[in-house]
Amino acid sequence: MKYSKEIKVGFLAIVGVMMSVFSYNYLKGINLFEKNRKFTIKYEKVDGLSVSNPVTLNGFKIGKVQKINFNSKNTRELLVDIIIENDVLFPKTSSAELYETGLIGGKAIAIIPDYKNDSTIANNGDILRGIIKPGLTELVNQILPQVQLQIEAVMKNAEIVLGNINNLFDEETKQELKSSVQDVSNLTKSLSETSEEISSLISNNSENFSYAISNFKDASNNIKSISDSISSNDLKNITSNLNDLVINLNSITTSLKNSEGTAGQLINDNSIYVNLENATKELNILIEDIKLNPERYINISVFGKRNKAFKKNN
Repeated sequence: MKYSKEIKVGFLAIVGVMMSVFSYNYLKGINLFEKNRKFTIKYEKVDGLSVSNPVTLNGFKIGKVQKINFNSKNTRELLVDIIIENDVLFPKTSSAELYETGLIGGKAIAIIPDYKNDSTIANNGDILRGIIKPGLTELVNQILPQVQLQIEAVMKNAEIVLGNINNLFDEETKQELKSSVQDVSNLTKSLSETSEEISSLISNNSENFSYAISNFKDASNNIKSISDSISSNDLKNITSNLNDLVINLNSITTSLKNSEGTAGQLINDNSIYVNLENATKELNILIEDIKLNPERYINISVFGKRNKAFKKNN
């Protein structure tokens, strides 16, 4: 009876130890009842990475970080032990990328499979190549110096431009600009007043405009009615008469040009014009002589006595 009690105490002790080991490993993230695989990753630095941080594959969580420690053979390296809790398989040459999980912070490890170069499956205890994906803070720290240099160059150029502008806009130029602005303001004011006057003119003469438009419309309708009243035969007759008139005028012009008839000879023969001009001159001389010496041409005797004959003086 005493022997059986000791067995019970021993059995309870063994169970307590096993429970303690299971609880300890469970708190460390190790489930003894699951088939887990352990891998080691080498990093130069692990900023923000801590135990129990997730391990993912294609964005899906497949494990967690178990332990982080320095490499005893090379203190410049850090060894990160991860536990894969999934049966997923990936090549031995796959890399483990350390990346930021968000803007607030926090790190995670992403397994990037290398299916092209090697088909050897990674087994428990293998060492994976670690790479670090630059985070937002690191990118900002890399870009900030370049941005700062560019900003400094821009500020220098801006200072030079402002200096040139100050040299360009002297007091005389400022006064001219001020005068130009004033002229533009006056022009705008004049345009506004002109627009108001035009609006007022249109408003005051709206009835006259309406009457004029109505008259124009009536005149247009009258013209349309006249054009509609003229038939195509009338237009044809008018056109035929105009053509005959043009032909007759051309014939008359040709006859005059060719000295046919009296009118053509009068137009084209200069001798007729000269003879008429000489006759006119002699007629004018005769009329003037009659006015000055009427007795030469008119012989009147009151008492029946005749005057002596006019003796022409040479």
